[in-house]
Amino acid sequence: MINKFLEFTNNSTSVYQTVNLLEKNLKNENFKKLKLEEEWNLNINEKYYFKKNDSTLIAFTIPNNISKLFFKITANHTDNPGFKIKTNPEIINSESYLRINTEVYGGPILNTWLDRPLSVSGRIFLKSDDLLSPKSVLVDIKRPIMVIPNVAIHQNREINEGIKLTRQNDLLPILALINNEFNKKDTLLNLVAHENNIDPNEIIDMELFLYDTTPGVIFGLNNEFINTGKIDNLASTFTGLHGLLESSSETGINILACFDNEEIGSRTKQGADSNLLLNTMERISLSLNKNREEFFQMLYSSFLISMDGAHAVHPAKPEKMDITNKPKLNNGFVIKHSANQSYSTDGFSSSVIKNLAKLNNIKYQETVNNSDEKGGGTLGPISSSHIEINSVDLGIPMLAMHSVKETAGTKDIDNLKELIRVFYNI
Repeated sequence: MINKFLEFTNNSTSVYQTVNLLEKNLKNENFKKLKLEEEWNLNINEKYYFKKNDSTLIAFTIPNNISKLFFKITANHTDNPGFKIKTNPEIINSESYLRINTEVYGGPILNTWLDRPLSVSGRIFLKSDDLLSPKSVLVDIKRPIMVIPNVAIHQNREINEGIKLTRQNDLLPILALINNEFNKKDTLLNLVAHENNIDPNEIIDMELFLYDTTPGVIFGLNNEFINTGKIDNLASTFTGLHGLLESSSETGINILACFDNEEIGSRTKQGADSNLLLNTMERISLSLNKNREEFFQMLYSSFLISMDGAHAVHPAKPEKMDITNKPKLNNGFVIKHSANQSYSTDGFSSSVIKNLAKLNNIKYQETVNNSDEKGGGTLGPISSSHIEINSVDLGIPMLAMHSVKETAGTKDIDNLKELIRVFYNI
């Protein structure tokens, strides 16, 4: 499982590639694709999915017994912090460098992106006969083409004492040298078109992101660690997918919800802070000929697991963790608590998960933020505020969250997948 996860992270070069990989896995397991703009005619003992804006995907299964239904939901996010390429990105300066204009997406650890071999992937839009529906095409330049260079220590003697990077100047990658051989047609758009056998004149717009081309690795004396990009939150996306595929429930509707835009607050049409999940649940109910009263009964009998990354205790900074709650790598998934409800966990929902884990001999840990350290937010409170059902927040522990490369324990991937599998089997 860990090698499959490593392959998954290496190929998830942007959020669009991630969702495309999810779709391929679902198609291989005979999930049927739905369209949001068309009527749904669902059948018992069938499996379905749909995509929203190429970056959000929701999959679900219908059991044989639909006399008394409820929803078992896992929610995660497909996006990650990094750099998005701006419109009109080429910057030609007097120092003969062709630089690419970018903006920061979410909250990455900025200096981890310096001096890395970078490439770009995402999607482009082509002309089509339907003016309201341009054609979307995934693209990926699968080789290093850029780097964001550091300033040499000889020119910045205080660099090891800490340096503030300016986003508009210090974090722009170099793509080429401007010399006598340079052609004004040597643009990023033309490069993307050439690498993907597309006529550049057909391209209307593009949404491209930088990614580190260095492959992730498994390491450690006993291969106990994985170091790769986007563990936050591909670990949850991957384990949610395989937990669903390996389950065989005869009761309840299993839903895997993979949302975009969590790293920027989820307030988008394809984010968790929309009615997309609620609308999906109601459409499923309607297609199964349930009335509105029956839908509410289904709703209030349901349970949601919000899956996102958790912090592991750091070897050099253990004081950053809570005094009595210090999750460790390879010691199981982490249930996340917050008195201020930045996580949706409460005593009821954590009890459900603890009982489930204990009955199936699945290791778990718990965490609460150090009271002097402000923690991050996640999908749980956002999703449960829209669908108001019992919800818990959990995830695998990791080091260096939001770095271009993060570290986690190899056993924790299987651990979380197994929890999701038994949850879907309830």
